[in-house]
Amino acid sequence: MIRSFVRHRRLVVAAWPALVAALVVAAVAYPAPAAGDFPLPGSESERAAALFGPAPAEHPGTLVVSAPAGVESPASRQAVNELVTRMNAVPGVRAATSYERVSADGTVGALPVDYPDQAAALELVEIRDAFRAEAVTAELAGDDFADFTPGGLTEGVGLLAAAVILLYAFRSLLAAALPIAIGIVGVVSGTSLLTLLGHLVPAPDFGVYLTIMLGLGVGIDYALLIVTRFRTGLREGLGTEDAVVTAMRTAGRSVLFAGVIVIATGGGIVFLGPELGGGIAIAAGSGVLMVMLAALTLLPALLAMIGHRVDRFALPERTGKEPLSARWARVVRRRPWTAGLLAAALLAGLALPALDLRTGWSDASNRPVTDTTRRAHDLLAGAFGPGAGAPLVLVSDRPIAAAVRQAEATPGVAEVTPLGERAALVVPTTDQQDEATAALVRRLRAELPEPVLVAGATAAAVDFARHAADRLPWMAGAVLAFSLALLMAVFRSVAVPVKAVVVNLLSIGAGYGVVVAVFQWDVLGLGTGGPIDAWVPMMLFVITFGLSMDYEVFLMSRIREEYRDGRDSRAAVAAGLARTARVITAAAAIMFCVFAAFGAFDDRALRVMGVGLAAGVLVDATIVRLVLVPAAMEVLGERAWWFPGLSFTRLTPGRDVS
Repeated sequence: MIRSFVRHRRLVVAAWPALVAALVVAAVAYPAPAAGDFPLPGSESERAAALFGPAPAEHPGTLVVSAPAGVESPASRQAVNELVTRMNAVPGVRAATSYERVSADGTVGALPVDYPDQAAALELVEIRDAFRAEAVTAELAGDDFADFTPGGLTEGVGLLAAAVILLYAFRSLLAAALPIAIGIVGVVSGTSLLTLLGHLVPAPDFGVYLTIMLGLGVGIDYALLIVTRFRTGLREGLGTEDAVVTAMRTAGRSVLFAGVIVIATGGGIVFLGPELGGGIAIAAGSGVLMVMLAALTLLPALLAMIGHRVDRFALPERTGKEPLSARWARVVRRRPWTAGLLAAALLAGLALPALDLRTGWSDASNRPVTDTTRRAHDLLAGAFGPGAGAPLVLVSDRPIAAAVRQAEATPGVAEVTPLGERAALVVPTTDQQDEATAALVRRLRAELPEPVLVAGATAAAVDFARHAADRLPWMAGAVLAFSLALLMAVFRSVAVPVKAVVVNLLSIGAGYGVVVAVFQWDVLGLGTGGPIDAWVPMMLFVITFGLSMDYEVFLMSRIREEYRDGRDSRAAVAAGLARTARVITAAAAIMFCVFAAFGAFDDRALRVMGVGLAAGVLVDATIVRLVLVPAAMEVLGERAWWFPGLSFTRLTPGRDVS
């Protein structure tokens, strides 16, 4: 199979652009709609929504006006009327001229704003930014008005960082360009595939960014591993075809198993339920699948065409000193217990904040104060109360007058407004993200008469968090069981898969700890602290676990190769670490940069994902893969390769390495 790709390399290289073009054209011609919410069939909030009927159409935006002299004062009215007139001049925009709500002291008012699309929303932001009036402040509330990063900027930053790292690692322009090309080809085809599959399983609106994030990260890493092994073969005297075949039978095999593991573990999110997890799983898997296929088919064909020219335009090689990876391998080999215990203690310390993990949903309060929507949120919360922005809804199939009176007397309720005989609006004294508001939801559900259902955004968040917590053990169990089975099949060992699962869980814990410290505790002092979006912890688990398995496969495959070639177990560990440390470090640095770039994204949930994945990868490729795993393998010795009924056929038993 590999030699056929090599011998028909021109056909393979020509087929890939045709495939990508076909996918892109099909995606543009038949785009699937994105799913903007997370339905939870059977939950109390969903049943209440069905009973209440279609919600009244809400205005997509709000102009929030603040004036110490009063929003109805002549000077304030004149300034606001001029602003509204300019806003209504934008085609399709309808901004109200009278206040929908005014605070008790008359200093803050809210004007509903309707607009047709995102382009109109951007024009409204520009008009607001240009607004100047003495003692009058105007802000815009609504997600479409939030600050945003221009499309492609985040991805471009990640690619630029990856290019610099590849050039440093390969010291060759052509060799560095190949992984970038494979990553781009795989991501373009992966995002197109996601768009088409959206007709079968709707993907969330952030799905395309998840596809790009994972596709770029793993795609460049996979190509890096294969190109590195190909260049090694050439330097050892192999011909071009033999070097390609050797690279694909070793590094390519690792890429295949690593890609399958990432896709399969990412699919574990389906345990949330097909409606919730299906689209996320497809978004995560589409990019990984296509970059893996590109690395296993297009890349060997390109390498066969390039041959020894892969080192053309090379920078001067570093000479002289022994590689740092070889010296580090000896350090770990001499003090395995010390290195392992220190690494485990450091990971435990990083994971400690995860014990305080709290889930919920992001809102405008999590945005920086430089964002107009954050300032509008703060004005509304100060004027109408923190719970006014996320009221609860009481719904029943019979009159609820008694339930309304009971709700009014419940601690934590600021106001109850009847909506006819069978529904009422409950305004909490605390905001949507406050744990006290979630506790109020649970209290109302427990104390109000059974026919009364509690709905609303906060109630839906409580339902989702409970659903995710109930499904988490099943998801984690399935992912762990699959990984154990696959690693046993790959490495023919019992201890290696068990060790892999344990250390990968430590990586995940460390990633969780960083996320809680940065986004929940707000240790950076950005003023954006709050609960973690309820779907993110599960997604972080499956993706971080899969990516950790990537590095496990890369490192352990080389150690196993050295062991089968005749080195004893401890020598195989040292040789495997010495020969893969530089590649793993470069691969991790690339993936870290790609994920960290998404940490600058405007959507908070994606920022959490980017930072969590970046932290998990960094910890895994350094503390875990370069310290903890080699130390554990040193301690296990020959026992690491025990498998029932199996004995290795080794070439030169007992060969050691200094």
